[in-house]
Amino acid sequence: MDGVIYDSMPNQSKAWHDTMTLYGVECQPEDFYMYEGRTGFKTINILYNQSFGRDATEEEKKEIYDKKCARFLELEKTKPMPGVLEVLTKVKELGITPVLVTGSGQFSLLDRLNADFPGFFKKELMVTAYDVKFGKPHPEPYLMGLKKVGVEASEAIVIENAPLGVESGKAAGIYTIAVNTGPLPDKVLLDSGADCVYHTMFELLEDLERLIQI
Repeated sequence: MDGVIYDSMPNQSKAWHDTMTLYGVECQPEDFYMYEGRTGFKTINILYNQSFGRDATEEEKKEIYDKKCARFLELEKTKPMPGVLEVLTKVKELGITPVLVTGSGQFSLLDRLNADFPGFFKKELMVTAYDVKFGKPHPEPYLMGLKKVGVEASEAIVIENAPLGVESGKAAGIYTIAVNTGPLPDKVLLDSGADCVYHTMFELLEDLERLIQI
């Protein structure tokens, strides 16, 4: 969702940075592009271990994540990623069923999907942070997505923008496209296992019919 459906990563990274520094965690906004795709609680645990040598408690994780979500809402409203509506429209024309697989639990964005993209996403075909035990880069989110739509890995394509998401898709055995909408070098995505890299959703759109035949 973040960085593919919505151009939300600049705000997500700022919200994470502003919140974590309140709790004494040393970090930079750009750090969160490398954590992107993990569940919020897992990200908090990693940062707590780096800074304090321990996991965050359940109470700390809930408090911090709630505060991060509130900070996100204070920022300028996130817009859909340029070209994503055109890609989704093409996907629908080609008879492909879209399944949302996200490490996010950001209700403000999840609730906007039907308003911004009416008719494209069904609630029963979404995998969010609240559905999984193991978040990305573990294959569980994408394996769950395959199960929900009833297809094999060989019948699916993953569209990702983050290294951990690419790793998750590849670990699930799915052909994985990276659309590099953030500041990371292409090499990071390729090293994570991406089968190909595009730089905008419009680039992907131009090549979509060829890709589904691979």
